[in-house]
Amino acid sequence: MRDLIKNPIWKKSELGSALPESAHAVSIALPTWDDVIAYEEKDPRCLNSLKSIYPRFGLNPLLKKLANQTLSEYGLNEHNAWPYPNIYFAMKAKIYCDKNSNERNSFIKEKKDIAFLITTGEACNYARIFWQHTGLGSSSRQAAEHLRLEFPPSKQLVKNSLKIVRDRISNITNINSEYIHITSSGMSALHTALEIIYKIFPHKPTLQIGFPYVDVLKLPKNIFFGANLLIEDNIDDIESEIKKINPSAIIIELPSNPMLRCTNLKKIAKIGNELNIPIITDDTIGSNVNINSLENSDLVFTSLTKIFSGRGDILAGSLILNPYSKWFKSFNRALAEIQIPKLYANDLILLEKASRDVKERVLQQNKNCLNLKNRLKKHKSIKKVFHPEFCENFNSIKKEEGGYGCLLSFELKGDIEKVKQFYDSLEISKGPSLGNKFTLVCPYVQLAHYNELPWAESLGVPPLLMRVSVGLENCEKLWNIFSKALDNL
Repeated sequence: MRDLIKNPIWKKSELGSALPESAHAVSIALPTWDDVIAYEEKDPRCLNSLKSIYPRFGLNPLLKKLANQTLSEYGLNEHNAWPYPNIYFAMKAKIYCDKNSNERNSFIKEKKDIAFLITTGEACNYARIFWQHTGLGSSSRQAAEHLRLEFPPSKQLVKNSLKIVRDRISNITNINSEYIHITSSGMSALHTALEIIYKIFPHKPTLQIGFPYVDVLKLPKNIFFGANLLIEDNIDDIESEIKKINPSAIIIELPSNPMLRCTNLKKIAKIGNELNIPIITDDTIGSNVNINSLENSDLVFTSLTKIFSGRGDILAGSLILNPYSKWFKSFNRALAEIQIPKLYANDLILLEKASRDVKERVLQQNKNCLNLKNRLKKHKSIKKVFHPEFCENFNSIKKEEGGYGCLLSFELKGDIEKVKQFYDSLEISKGPSLGNKFTLVCPYVQLAHYNELPWAESLGVPPLLMRVSVGLENCEKLWNIFSKALDNL
């Protein structure tokens, strides 16, 4: 694959390139501001250029090819097909579609180890929503095997890889590996956590505290029993607000994306414990190498797609049950009634290989991000930089040997034309996702909240914000790339 640390993808002619250059890449190149807008507005010129896609936002090209083959076999070319790793998860998707549309608009066809949810009419939209929010769909590597492009590994290698990955996370978190579950994606890990919660606290909405990643809020809101949102900074008495809502669980991202603020986890955990409300945390951005969220959480989920892998072409997640939680026995009983969405075999083997250097890599990316942050703050074209270094709440859960992660955001001085000029001229890889070994920049709010920009801005999130996931590039080289684009404004 092209080495994106040394040779980033940023030219206008490279629109739609897979980031990285892999059949399973989870990001795509959006080199110009106009490309970002075209992507959000589903401009055919842009969409037809895409060589990959984030796996939950659509079908990876391999899955799409397999789905189209299946539709053609059954003479269903006017339908859509959504591949799931087994009938259990395909049925969950169908039940959701049936709840919101005519049940005759969806049915299931099985082919070897894949169950296809076939949809038509209004069921197609609900199938897309379920696919995006839950992360339960088939792996592109499963599709590659069906298409005879890849081959299944030995069962022993899969078993060994699973043990090593769980032991690796156990070593980082200081929690017995038997309480660590490896899942097919970060969102399927949250889906599993919510299934556990609703076995114990049925039918009540969740409560998210802090600005949300879009699907972390919308999964409980749209798929389960609703979700409320509180921004802690705006609340005088957070305990009374929690009592009023009386949620099934409280969900907290550590830190928030893209503002990189951390809510007061210790305070919220104390309130949750007193009110018998479990705490679910997402430590994807902070990274469990840097922070200890488990001490004040009942359940912790992580997108291993991001920092843990660092490759950018493996969709994976983990769910950890805190053995010291007052609900631990209840969680385990509930989990016994749930099918865990397992990570596909070839994904698991590559995840084990990719994560061998996770500790060293994270600590280096912490330093590189801090270096870029300090330099950006001093540049005359920068209005404000967002980074967790001086967040008291982040520091309260930071490990002694940990750092502040690979992510920062910033606002530029000037109007939208200045922002466009900067983005278009920046000679670094540009697209969604984070945590890769290579630096990746995107106008995050435009991508995540394009149809709700006023809402995001009302919660203090600037619409023209730039988000940077800092990689392993030489600090001087990386700064030269950013300063060149900034100096020309």
